[in-house]
Amino acid sequence: MPLITIIGAGPGLGLEIARTFGRKGFDVALVARDQTKLDALAQTLADEGVHARGFTADVSQPETVVSALRSIKDELGPIDVLEFSPADPTLTPVDVLKVTMENLQPQIDFYLGGALSAVGAVLPDMIAAGTGTVLITTGGGSINPTPFLGNVNIAAAGLRNWALNLHDALRDHGVYVAHVGIRALIGGGHPDAEPSVIATAYGTLYDERREPELHYVAYDG
Repeated sequence: MPLITIIGAGPGLGLEIARTFGRKGFDVALVARDQTKLDALAQTLADEGVHARGFTADVSQPETVVSALRSIKDELGPIDVLEFSPADPTLTPVDVLKVTMENLQPQIDFYLGGALSAVGAVLPDMIAAGTGTVLITTGGGSINPTPFLGNVNIAAAGLRNWALNLHDALRDHGVYVAHVGIRALIGGGHPDAEPSVIATAYGTLYDERREPELHYVAYDG
């Protein structure tokens, strides 16, 4: 069975991405901070016929992410798809006029630093195998900035830039990298903002393996 690993798995979009790939015949590794919640998600998927397991890690502590990915590979096999979409509600967004290095650095460390650690842990194997997929998620402000998310947008834009560069650098190696910028209040009322609907776009990116980026736009109802 191919394997997808979801960094930042939760009961919303992460679960629906797992379901989308589970229907394609994937096993699923779920990575987040709370083992109890991960076990509940894994059981939900198991009840639907998807083999899933949870592995704890904290994106703000990159060594735990690298360790979790090592355990996943040791216990479940090679990672065919890595999806990176963590969130940390304790990181406070600030208006663009109030951005300082003090409130910017934690955003950079979490989003960009976390992705560098996670993706860096799987790319060597993918390059050696000549195949693999990396899907990196940010908010839509990485493409169209919003002033009240001044510090978040800087970190997200850096992550987007890196993902697009990876797409260009790795396509000749058989590794597909794409960035997904979601400009939507997920689950906020608009039909196209439902997690199950958004998740299908990830499946399409994986199937087609062409576009370097998807700007997913939907608004709450």
